[in-house]
Order: sequence, then C-alpha cells, then structure tokens
Amino acid sequence: MDELSITILKVLRLPILVLQVTTQNHTLGLDSPNIIRSKDKNALEQNSDGVSIQVEKLSDRQRQITAQVQIHQPVQKVWKILTDYESLVEFIPNLTKSSLIEHPEGGIRLEQIGSQCLLNFKFCARVVLDLEEIFPKLIKFAMVEGDFKGFSGFWRLEPYKLETGEGTDLCYTIRVWPKLTMPIGIIENRLANDLRSNLLAIRQRASW
Repeated sequence: MDELSITILKVLRLPILVLQVTTQNHTLGLDSPNIIRSKDKNALEQNSDGVSIQVEKLSDRQRQITAQVQIHQPVQKVWKILTDYESLVEFIPNLTKSSLIEHPEGGIRLEQIGSQCLLNFKFCARVVLDLEEIFPKLIKFAMVEGDFKGFSGFWRLEPYKLETGEGTDLCYTIRVWPKLTMPIGIIENRLANDLRSNLLAIRQRASW
C-alpha cells in the first residue's frame, strides 16, 4: 500500500484526543512490552517505572484501559494538579491547548488540542469532554464531541501511608469505542503507552 491514512486515538490527559495519522510505506507495530491484555480486571502489570497498565477487551471494538501509579505526595496536591485544567499544557506531552469552555448547564467542559511528530507520522487532535469532580477522590469524564463512537472514564485518587506523611494511589481508567475506520489493535497499544507517559508526567509535576 503506497499510502495509509489511519485515525488513531491519543491520550494527552484527562480527556482523550483523536489523532489523524498519516504514513507511507511503514508498518505500525502492535506489540509493546509491559502491557497486559486480560479479562481479569484485577490483573495489572507494573513496569520498572512504577506504572501499571492493563488492557481489557469489552467487545470486538471496545476497550477499557487502566493505568495506575503511586505518587509520594498527598491527595490534595495531586488533585490540584489534575483539576488545574488550563495549566496542563505546561507538562503533559504533546498537549498544545487545554481550555475551559462554556457549559450550557454550568458544569465543567474542557476542550483540548494535541499535536505530535514522530518520524514520518503526524498527529493532530481535538476533543471536548464534560467533567464531574467528586472531591477529593474521583474525576469522571465523558465525550460530548469527538471523532469516535464513545469515550468515557475517570481518575481515582486514594491515599496511602508513608513513613513521613501521605501518598496518593492514582488510577486512570478509560473506556473507548472507536469508529470502524480506526484499527483497534493500534489504538489500544498507543493509548496504553500514552497513559503511562501521562502518569509519569503527573508524578514528576507533583514532585515539584
């Protein structure tokens, strides 16, 4: 095939962004180390960087991906980082815009745009999500505008004890249903790796 145009998902943070990928004469690898694909929702594989990733097959074209990491900072500090939506562009990889926009019912609505260049692959994305905050332990989100059939998920924050103080067990779960034009194998691999990168960026930000 001389040219392949694929629509692929990209997670840049709380929202998920849908990326346009254009490539020529390249094969995209679907396998990535340290990602577990299992129907057991309790089975999480932890990489040497401390991030656990699991991919679950909900149906032929629907996936649930869960990422988890421990952060040696209190829940309140991590919560503040996650909900400072317009500052996310300062540290989340490839996020170029993160703006709160007007919600017709007075809730939280967020628009994000991301871009990425990798070798001959070009990515760009936009998504709009509605968010619900349940302080200090849960942030839910659901797509209201986007280029896939369905997307939703949540952030969960749970405290744990340290020798001196408190840490945060941070869990990020997404459920995605791509359009038929999106290759599900590539999508789940890309999302799993991006969730890992985002959690590492949040952990680093919290250490400041």
